[in-house]
Amino acid sequence: MAEIIESDVLIRDVYTQNIMSKSSLPVGGYSVNPYVGCTHGCKYCYASFMKRFTGHKEPWGTFLDVKHWPAIRNAEKYQGQRVVIGSVTDGYLPQEAQFYNTRQLLEQLKGSGAEILICTKSDLVVRDIDLLKEMGKVTVSWSINTLDEGFRADMDKAVSIERRLAAMKRVYDAGIRTVCFISPVFPGITDFAAIFRRVKDQCDLIWLENLNLRGGFKQEILNYIAEKYPHLLALYHAIYNAGDRSYFHSLEQQAQRLAEDNGCPFVDNELPYGRAEPGHPAIVDYFYHEEIRGSENTGRRNHQS
Repeated sequence: MAEIIESDVLIRDVYTQNIMSKSSLPVGGYSVNPYVGCTHGCKYCYASFMKRFTGHKEPWGTFLDVKHWPAIRNAEKYQGQRVVIGSVTDGYLPQEAQFYNTRQLLEQLKGSGAEILICTKSDLVVRDIDLLKEMGKVTVSWSINTLDEGFRADMDKAVSIERRLAAMKRVYDAGIRTVCFISPVFPGITDFAAIFRRVKDQCDLIWLENLNLRGGFKQEILNYIAEKYPHLLALYHAIYNAGDRSYFHSLEQQAQRLAEDNGCPFVDNELPYGRAEPGHPAIVDYFYHEEIRGSENTGRRNHQS
């Protein structure tokens, strides 16, 4: 296994016999992750739990395994299936410009009839617009939970919000279905109404997901709030230590009013593949998505708590 250190990131080659994995996500039948690890290093990243299974000791964001796999054969067996690229990594990390893993994956899935969902925080995806236009059913989703570049820089090392927005517009204008994934919504910080106004003319869907604090990063985020947003600390303790859901319930109501005022569908499950009317993206409520029954893949909410 070759190892190199590049810009303080440990990069290794790894080999796998199957790049496709069955998924329990409510939005996908299969997950495909061309890399292990993610150099965006988001402080709130749920995928950091992967270290428990991969054996990495390095801090999250400082390692990247470049996967190598046998070429996908009989790709048509994925016809009609949702294939999510980037459920626990980003297929368009800066290193993708060097390794081309995601482009190679797309080329192998071309003609499969699968519905491809790409999740990213990058603008490198515009490199592959030519290929994406040949893929059939393709959706590209950008995570954007703030318009404040200072807060963004505190949370991740991905490209700026403006670069993400510019990429979204280019992909949308190329006729490819796009999503603004407002995730995670930070209580008292994320202004999803302002984000909606900024993106409504260049995306087909807006997904909403709450900040879910768990694992090793919970205290880190709470410490950050105490330092940078001390006036919100009581709210965060109420939500994340006392289990008070009223804040997110009120946000759901606010999102529904926003949809009604702007002539947008508001749903709590995924819509069939399609493009929205310009300026009227569907708003999809994935707050508390961990309660959606992924095994059934229906998108129906489990209200038991």
